[in-house]
Amino acid sequence: MNKTLMNKKKKIALIAHDNRKQDLLNWVKANEDELSKHEFFGTGTTSKLISENTKLEVHGFLSGPLGGDIQIGSHIVEGNIDILIFFWDPLQSQPHDPDVKALLRIAVLNDIPTSTNIASADFMLNSPLMNEEYQRVIIDYSSRLSRKG
Repeated sequence: MNKTLMNKKKKIALIAHDNRKQDLLNWVKANEDELSKHEFFGTGTTSKLISENTKLEVHGFLSGPLGGDIQIGSHIVEGNIDILIFFWDPLQSQPHDPDVKALLRIAVLNDIPTSTNIASADFMLNSPLMNEEYQRVIIDYSSRLSRKG
């Protein structure tokens, strides 16, 4: 197992499917003061929407279907994202569903706290751990991988 330290100032990825963008924007606006203590990254339209409608700066990546989810996943693997807040639409198929699944798998493999709805985002943001250093434990899954692949 590897341990990775999250600083008090968290690096948070913000992503939302089209039908959930307004929900995420409303959540960010309602929590802007608390969120302003952290650093933000986001995919395409979501990052632009939040940057234009709040005082938060969001480092933007490509749109999710054009590779933005993969870019966020890459930053998680590189240790540049601490938290994933992804308001996804569970009732609509997305053209980039395989990328979404890969992103969520990478988040789990790297012990990244992940929120997929307003309630879990509220619990995460209001956790006493949110503004403290935190030691993530990353399990070494390599021994579980098949040698055939």
